[in-house]
Amino acid sequence: MRLVKTADLDPRQNYILGFHPHGVLVAGAFINFCTYATGFRKLFPGLDSFLLMLPLWFRAPFFRDYIMMAGLIPSDKESASYLLRRQGGGNAVVIAVGGAPEALDARPGAFIIQLANKKGFVKLAMEHGAHLVPVFSFGENELFDQVENPRGTWIRLIQDKLQSIMGISLPLFHARGIFQYSYGIMPYRKPINTVVGRPIRVEKNEKPTVDELDALHQLYTEELSQLFEEHKGKYGVPEDQHLSFV
Repeated sequence: MRLVKTADLDPRQNYILGFHPHGVLVAGAFINFCTYATGFRKLFPGLDSFLLMLPLWFRAPFFRDYIMMAGLIPSDKESASYLLRRQGGGNAVVIAVGGAPEALDARPGAFIIQLANKKGFVKLAMEHGAHLVPVFSFGENELFDQVENPRGTWIRLIQDKLQSIMGISLPLFHARGIFQYSYGIMPYRKPINTVVGRPIRVEKNEKPTVDELDALHQLYTEELSQLFEEHKGKYGVPEDQHLSFV
């Protein structure tokens, strides 16, 4: 696991870091932004990172306390706004933008990014004047195989229905075992390189128009795509491979 810095982040500002792709377990986001094991505070001094997680998990006794100690907060607007409205900056709110639905497309060689209709985080950034930072985690989808579930199949229809009811997705994933490497739920031994892109400056606008929101969303999409294109060759991604936005 490695965290890669491409630009400085001013600790006097607040940020929303959009993390892509979600993967099966969001391993890169948790390790890099919750444990500090890869040197986040050394790379970005003065910043504290907080990863958003589904509110459902904060209802579980003991597990709730564990994830809160790691810096996770519920993925609702009120929780994120509490951090972003703090004066003096120094807060980095990390959002796995694709969310639970994107986990259903997480498999080796997949670069499907659910972003086309994800504009809530952009609006949140505009309302608080928080700068946007695209983050791409190379290798995130390489950790697990997943039972084939193309859109339109009965498996995917059931998964989508359960996700809409419960708020969490249920990818049927597998990888290797503890003492053997043919089958199990332990992740494959694959590297993850999480690249933090350049910040996109956002002016505070508490009531953005649809056009203003769409323009910033388009800029973010372009910056994420450029980040991927600039670094994919370093991490074994074929030259003709591009992100697929849905």
